[in-house]
Amino acid sequence: MPKDKKTLRKATKGEVIAQVAAIPFRVNGGGELEVMLVTSRGTRRFIVPKGWPMKGKSERQAALVEAREEAGVRGKALKRPAGSYCYWKRLSTSFVNVVVTAYLIEVSEELQDWQEAGARQRAWLAPSDAAVLIDEPELATLIRNLSASDIATPAEVMAEAAR
Repeated sequence: MPKDKKTLRKATKGEVIAQVAAIPFRVNGGGELEVMLVTSRGTRRFIVPKGWPMKGKSERQAALVEAREEAGVRGKALKRPAGSYCYWKRLSTSFVNVVVTAYLIEVSEELQDWQEAGARQRAWLAPSDAAVLIDEPELATLIRNLSASDIATPAEVMAEAAR
């Protein structure tokens, strides 16, 4: 069964339609947080990599796959989700409300050649700048509110507190 029909059937039954997203990040040479956005294939607007849950993979693992396929980055997914947001997904004949769980991905490698390289562009931006380019209000708020404390490991937090 095509994904659109299955998704629409679930939505009409009142089931939550879920996706998983990756928010790739890095700390630049100046010590400032940056996030990566990619363009969508259809409308070319800026988005974060996202997709459907994957059978046999945790949400974190699926977020890593989406980051590699759509943004051409590899890295480590932080253990806890950064948050969640809702958006209206366009299907072939209708729209459904989707709840997306977003994971921060600490980028360790940017691939020069990746699965969707010909279909997407990517950009590193400060969270405040990235938020302006995002159409989904809840995702824009999530990204705008990201800070160094969201990405610090417990050891880094403890070291900072001891100073």
